[in-house]
Amino acid sequence: MTWIQDYQPAGGLWVSALLAALPIIVLLVALGVIRFSAHLSAALALVTALGVALLLYRMPAALAFDSAAMGVLFGVWSVAWIAFHAVYFHNVTVATGRFDAIKRVLAGFSEDRRLQALLIAFGFGALLEGVAGGGSPIAITAAMMAALGFPPVKAVVLALLANTAPVAFGGLGNPLIVLGRLTAPIMHLKPDQATELFSAAVGRQVPVLALIIPAFLVVVLAGWKRMLEVWPAVLTAGLAFAAMQFVASNYISASLVDVLAALTAMAALWILTRFWQPASVWRFEGEESAVKSLGAAQSERGALYAWMPYIILILAIFLSRIGTIFKNLPAWLDLTKLLHKADWIFAWPGLHNHVVQHPPITAKNAPYAATFTVDFLYSPGTVALIAAVIAGFAMGGRAGLLAKTYRQTLVQMRWALATIFMILAIAFVMNYSGATQTLGLALATTGAVFPLFSAYIGWLGVFLTGSDASTNSLFGPMQVISAQQLNLNPILAGATNTSGGVMGKMISPQNLSIGATAIGQSGKEGSLLRQTFLWSLLLTAVVGVISLLQATILTAMIPTP
Repeated sequence: MTWIQDYQPAGGLWVSALLAALPIIVLLVALGVIRFSAHLSAALALVTALGVALLLYRMPAALAFDSAAMGVLFGVWSVAWIAFHAVYFHNVTVATGRFDAIKRVLAGFSEDRRLQALLIAFGFGALLEGVAGGGSPIAITAAMMAALGFPPVKAVVLALLANTAPVAFGGLGNPLIVLGRLTAPIMHLKPDQATELFSAAVGRQVPVLALIIPAFLVVVLAGWKRMLEVWPAVLTAGLAFAAMQFVASNYISASLVDVLAALTAMAALWILTRFWQPASVWRFEGEESAVKSLGAAQSERGALYAWMPYIILILAIFLSRIGTIFKNLPAWLDLTKLLHKADWIFAWPGLHNHVVQHPPITAKNAPYAATFTVDFLYSPGTVALIAAVIAGFAMGGRAGLLAKTYRQTLVQMRWALATIFMILAIAFVMNYSGATQTLGLALATTGAVFPLFSAYIGWLGVFLTGSDASTNSLFGPMQVISAQQLNLNPILAGATNTSGGVMGKMISPQNLSIGATAIGQSGKEGSLLRQTFLWSLLLTAVVGVISLLQATILTAMIPTP
């Protein structure tokens, strides 16, 4: 059975696009207006997506449900497997007590509140985002700062604002891995090749933001004048993070970008403060001079001990990606090639090449491939699992503790995982029914301003879902198709969807709720939203302007295959 897609099933393009967008509209209303839970909202949107595919697009039921099933399995392996084991790695550091040592080192760094905010909210928050993603960086850094004496609401605001620079590469690069795997067939590239290109493209956009976020944080915390008093620290943190973010995203691996950039920024701050200190220590009004601190000497002695799990994780990911970092390695050294030997690639039964695309989406009628890759050993999720076990034993944990932590992580993430599966099912149903293509053709009518508009599409997606990976699932293919119709670089469109999405993280209802709950201030979400919404819009505009410049003047910044 073959079935030809119809891109204007309701007659006119924009009427068809409005109906094609119904699953997204249902998700938006259920999450943002009715305030249903994420998994219930996703379930309603999935039912809507299937209804649109069957009733509007006249997609055969077998193909519709087959595409949903492929989306679920894609979600299991390509998203959930990575996200789950990233969180599991973090939970192992907590269960073995090593995370407490890390917190003591951070607490002893400085008595100046501005420097504490830079180290904890910006540096350590980015490290947590790189490893675990989700809402964990916001919850943990906000709670830490509140425990150190920061006003609780201010602590959450700082955590939300800081959780922008690293989000695109969060969860071991999961947003870009998902984007690469979903859009590679559209661009006729291999999934790994697409991921590398998107990683490089995002790595040429978000470092601009990473340069300004530290100054931005201190201004929000203490004002412009107080920020200028610590400009060496602000510049050091931003420059170190941005430089390593660029290098790692373009020449190492999307999975290591945040981890390396965060550790580089924290190390640079620590080195700077060995030689420089602000002229006066800034504290909150009415605060006594003695704040919670362990002293630099004790912190320095425990630093290597505290960071050992992350060193193990970096080494594990580095070795697994060594073949992509260093080309033409001898076979016995190329662990990357060896790990790829376990890959399983197969055509999805009943769907592969049974859907036919046609102009203007393709140059001529062409079957829509539906292949699936299971990279058993190469996946960042598998590497994170191995690193978690090695680190767990190295930190003194027993097999029983590691198994118990695994079960607890499953319980902790059960609804988040269910949401992931349904979001990916929606994406696949929309892709194979033709709804995504309809939306892409409609958005292509925005013409020259599309790159600017593209950033706000990503922003909207993260605002709704709280996840850059989910946003790339929903909107990534649509952005790529729109760019192709406009003869723009599709790599730029996908990257802008990711980078723009980053700015929606600070106003996402899920993250506002996580932050408020972490400091015992449930009910303060509205106050948090009011303090972050304008910044979110402005920073998204910055991403849009960068994208517009890259599409017109700075085209050399866009990586090519």
